[in-house]
Amino acid sequence: MRAEELVALADTIKILNDDDALELFKKTLPGSSLLQLNAQAVHVARKALAIIRKGRGEGSKTDHAAYDMIALALTGRKVNFDKVIALVDKLVGTLRNEQSDDDHKKEYCQMQFDFTEDKKKELEQHLEDLSATIENSKEKIATLADELKALADGLTTLDKEVQEQTETRQEEHSDYSDEMASNSAAKELLGVAKNRMNKFYNPAQYQAPPKRELSEQEQISENMGMSFAQINSHASHSEAPPPPPEAAAAYQKKGQESNGVIAMIDLLVADLDKQITEAETTEKDAQAEYEAFMKEAARKRVTDSKAITDKEELKADTEAELQAAKDETRSKTKELMATEEYMGSLHKECDWLLANYDLRKDARAGEIDALNKAKAVLSGADFALVQTRKQGTLRGS
Repeated sequence: MRAEELVALADTIKILNDDDALELFKKTLPGSSLLQLNAQAVHVARKALAIIRKGRGEGSKTDHAAYDMIALALTGRKVNFDKVIALVDKLVGTLRNEQSDDDHKKEYCQMQFDFTEDKKKELEQHLEDLSATIENSKEKIATLADELKALADGLTTLDKEVQEQTETRQEEHSDYSDEMASNSAAKELLGVAKNRMNKFYNPAQYQAPPKRELSEQEQISENMGMSFAQINSHASHSEAPPPPPEAAAAYQKKGQESNGVIAMIDLLVADLDKQITEAETTEKDAQAEYEAFMKEAARKRVTDSKAITDKEELKADTEAELQAAKDETRSKTKELMATEEYMGSLHKECDWLLANYDLRKDARAGEIDALNKAKAVLSGADFALVQTRKQGTLRGS
């Protein structure tokens, strides 16, 4: 309807601008120049509106009420070009601000995408490192547990061996003491026997037992014995002595036999001395080996006990590291999920803008260019209208 209206107006203007009509109006309507002026204004408004509509073509995504206001102002009966130009300037400023917002938004989106992608990769790498740390810690803890068990079993075995060796040493020493006591008693007994033989056969080699101080009762008994001995001696002196032995050959024969017995006793004593020496050597070696074993056992116990303490501390530290890695894994997993969620929101917020940024930019540039051209048309028309008013004629004559 507007187009038909404009056609009707154009036809009307054409009719009224006819030379005969103008001559007639000069005679009858001196103020008819205003009609020509309005016709020119309508023509300029139509041209400016066409430029604006063409610039805001199919490629434009901008939708502003300002366009409707400009169109209304240009199609009204009374066109105020100053007002329209002000509306155009305002709309151009709005479009430029919108383009600046898009530029900033694009920069923001790209920066956020880059930051979020880097953060996501960093978190994923960190989680991989944590996973490796957790696996290594588990293996280390298992190895330490096996080593601690082996050390504890070794100390148990060592304690058992120490106990067994101690019991064996005590038994060996007890046997040695018994053997030495027996050998010493046997040797002493043989010595007594030999000494007794020497008392009769070899008085020069006889060794009297050491005198010891007698108790009062023993002294009485000894005195009584001496008294009886003196009585017996006195009685024996009153009797005739026994006849001498028939021959000395018999005593000589017993002397030879006694020498053989003494020699046999000496051999037995020598055997006992040899056994005592061997027993002492065996005891000394056994005691030295036992002491060396106990010293080594004590050293091993100290070393293994320290190793157990160190490994228990290391195991505790590793378990703490494992727990810390697990806690950090949960924290980083939540952070990764939040990052991915934020990235999803970024895609919702930014994908359309990034995909249509160039199209929107080109469309706005086209709109701004069209608005500027329309403004130029309106500004030029306004200047022409002013000139026409000054001349006071419809056709510049």
